[in-house]
Amino acid sequence: MNWSIDFAPILPWPFIIAGAVIALALVGLLVFRRSRGAFLRALALGALLLALMNPTLRQEERENLGNIAIVVMDESTSNTLADRPEQAQAIRADLEAKLGQIPGLQVRWVTAARPTGDGISGTNLFEELNRALANTPPDRLAGVIMVTDGQVHDVPKSAAALGFDAPVHTLLTGRPDEFDRRIEVLVAPKYAIVGQTRDVEIAVRETGKLQGGGDPVTLRVRREGRADELRRANIGQRVRIPMHFPHAGQNILEIELEPAPGELTPANNRVVIAAEGVRENLRVLLVSGEPHAGERTWRNLLKSDAAVDLVHFTILRPPEKQDGTPINQLSLIAFPTRELFSQKIRDFDLIIFDRYQHRGILQLLYYDNIARYVEAHGGALLIAAGDDYAGQQSLVRTPLAPVLPAIPTGRVLEQPFKAKLTADGIKHPVTRGLPGADDKEPTWGRWFRQVDVLPERGRIVMNGAEDKPLLVLDRKGNGRVALLTSDHAWLWARGFEGGGPHTDLLRRLAHWLMKEPDLEEERLTASARGLKLTIERRSMEPTVPPVTVLSPSGETSEVTLEEAGPGLWRTTIDVREPGLYKMQTGSPSGILTALAHAGAADPREMSEVTATEEKMRPLVEETGGGVFWTRGGGLFSSSDPSAVDVPRVTMLSSSSRVLAGSGWMGLKDREAYVTRGVKLTPMFTGLLALSALLILIALAWWREGR
Repeated sequence: MNWSIDFAPILPWPFIIAGAVIALALVGLLVFRRSRGAFLRALALGALLLALMNPTLRQEERENLGNIAIVVMDESTSNTLADRPEQAQAIRADLEAKLGQIPGLQVRWVTAARPTGDGISGTNLFEELNRALANTPPDRLAGVIMVTDGQVHDVPKSAAALGFDAPVHTLLTGRPDEFDRRIEVLVAPKYAIVGQTRDVEIAVRETGKLQGGGDPVTLRVRREGRADELRRANIGQRVRIPMHFPHAGQNILEIELEPAPGELTPANNRVVIAAEGVRENLRVLLVSGEPHAGERTWRNLLKSDAAVDLVHFTILRPPEKQDGTPINQLSLIAFPTRELFSQKIRDFDLIIFDRYQHRGILQLLYYDNIARYVEAHGGALLIAAGDDYAGQQSLVRTPLAPVLPAIPTGRVLEQPFKAKLTADGIKHPVTRGLPGADDKEPTWGRWFRQVDVLPERGRIVMNGAEDKPLLVLDRKGNGRVALLTSDHAWLWARGFEGGGPHTDLLRRLAHWLMKEPDLEEERLTASARGLKLTIERRSMEPTVPPVTVLSPSGETSEVTLEEAGPGLWRTTIDVREPGLYKMQTGSPSGILTALAHAGAADPREMSEVTATEEKMRPLVEETGGGVFWTRGGGLFSSSDPSAVDVPRVTMLSSSSRVLAGSGWMGLKDREAYVTRGVKLTPMFTGLLALSALLILIALAWWREGR
C-alpha cells in the first residue's frame, strides 16, 4: 500500500490563493490591533480555505516491477582465440550466480558478433544491444554488462547516443599483457596476363606488449609448383613479393609469418592471395585443305569469339594443279609454310586442319615441327576430317601420326546418323549438357558422312554411324589433340532437320584444346555463402578421393563428396570460423587446389586481436560504470581457463552517480512499479468541514464577547 494526499480544489487555484492572501492580511490586522479571538479567527479562515482546497486521501495498491540487467556476450572471431571461450563461459557462470542473488533482478543474455558471413564487418556489440533494448522498458534498465576482449568496433561517441540512463560495465577476456603479430596485405593484384609477374605488397604488424625489439622476422613464400622461398623483413617494413601467373585461371600465392614465442594466435600469420590469370587473345591457325560448305562454319565461329585472333588459309590451288597459268597472273598468295610452321609455330595456341590432306604443300619436316609443338611445347591440334582422312594422302601417313589418337580403316560411312554422347561424353565438360542430348534419342539433326577409325588412345566422347568414334579427345605430352571424324557439323549450323548445338560444341572443343580452366576434366572448385562452404569436384573417374580442408586457423579435416551428376561430385559443409579455406585433393593429373572465403571478408576482425580496455573505457566512465580485467598477471595468471576474477555486483539507488569501484560494480535500482488499484477518501468536505467551521467561528465570537 502507498498513501498520499491529493487536492481537488472547488474553486480555481488563483481564487484560493487570493483568498489566502486576504485572510493573512485580516489576521495580521487583528494581531496588530491585539483583538481578542484573533487566533481562533485565523483557524476559522484556515478551515474555510482547507475546505475550498478539498483534500483527498489517496490509497494506491502497487506491484513492484523488477529491474532488468542486460549481459552482452561477445562471440566474435577474435574472442574465440586462445582460451577466451572457456574464460567467457567461466565469467558467465560467475555472473549467473552473483546476479541470481539480487531479488527481483531479471537478466537478459544477448549473444553478439557471432560470425555468420552476412553481417557488417567487425565486432558490433552495440548493434545487438540496441535490438535487445527495443523490448526493454528504459525505466526498468538497471545496467548493461559486456563480456568482451575490448575489440569493439561500434562504440558510441557519447553516452547520450545510448538512449538510456544506466551504467555500462565491461568485463574483459584475455590478459592485459598479450602480444600478437600479423601480416597486412597492402597491395594485391586481382588479375594479370598469363606469363606476367605482379608485385604483392605486405607489412608485418605487431600489437600489444612489444616483443620484437627490432629483430627481423622470417616470411615463407609458397608458389604453385615451386619450392618455398624464405624472406627476411622488419616489423612495419613494406615488403614487395613478386607473384607469378604461369597459367590461366586461379593463381595462388601463400605468405606465412613464422610464429613468435608467446604470440596470441598464429591464425593471422598466413595470407593466401588468389588472382586470375587472363590470357591475351588466343591465336588460332585454321588451314582448310579445300573450299567446302563447312569451312565458313569454322571461320564464323572463331571470328565471332572476341578472345580469338584467327589466321585462316584455304588451299585453292594445290601443287598438282598445273594449267599453265603464269604465277604473276594469279591473284592468289603463296602459302607461307616456312613462316607459319617453323618460325612462328609457337605463337599459335591452336592449329586446326579442316579437310586437309598431304599433297606436298607442307614438307615432312613441318609435320614433325607440329608434332613437337604439341607434345613438347603444350600446343593444341584439331583435325576436322572428311573423306580425306581415309585416303592415301591422309595426315596419318605423315610424321604427324604419333600425336593422332586414331587411325583410319579406309572406310567412309556414307549414311545418315545422329551423333550420340558416350559414357565419357556425358561426363566430359566439352559435351556434357549439350542441348538436345538429354533424351535417349538426341533431338538434333542428322549427319551423312563419317570416317571409320580405330582409336588408339584418348577418350571417345561422341559416337556416330554404326557407333563408330565421332569425336576423340586426347592429351599428348604437354599438349592436346582432338579428332572429329566427320565434316558435316555445318548441317547443324544451317538448321538442317532442326540443326544442333554446333556453337556450343565447337567453341567448347576449341577452348578445351587451348586449356580453358572451366573446361578441365579434373577440377576442384569451392564457393562460400556465409559460413556454408560448397565444394565441387569434376572428374572422369568413377570415384574421387576425399578433399582435405585447411581452415584459417590451420586445422585440417577431410570431407567426402557426394555424387551430384555424371562426372560431378559436390557437398556443402558448415564451418565455424570465417576466413580463407584451402581445399586439396589428388587426381590423375596431380594435386588439385581450390580456395574459398567463408563469411564476410573481414580483415578488420583479425587485424587487432589483443585484449584492450582503451576502446570501451571513455563510454563506460561516462555512464558511471567500470572496466575490469577478469584475468591479470597475479593470482589468476595460471593456465586454468576457469580462473577468473569477476567483481561483486551491488544494487544502488537510482540517484547514484558512481556505480563502480575497486572489485565491485553497481546496478541502478529503478524502483519501477505498476498501480493495480486506487482508493480516494475525502478528508475535509461536507458535514465535517461545516461543523469545524461553525465551531471555530462560535469560539471566536465567544472569546471576543468576554
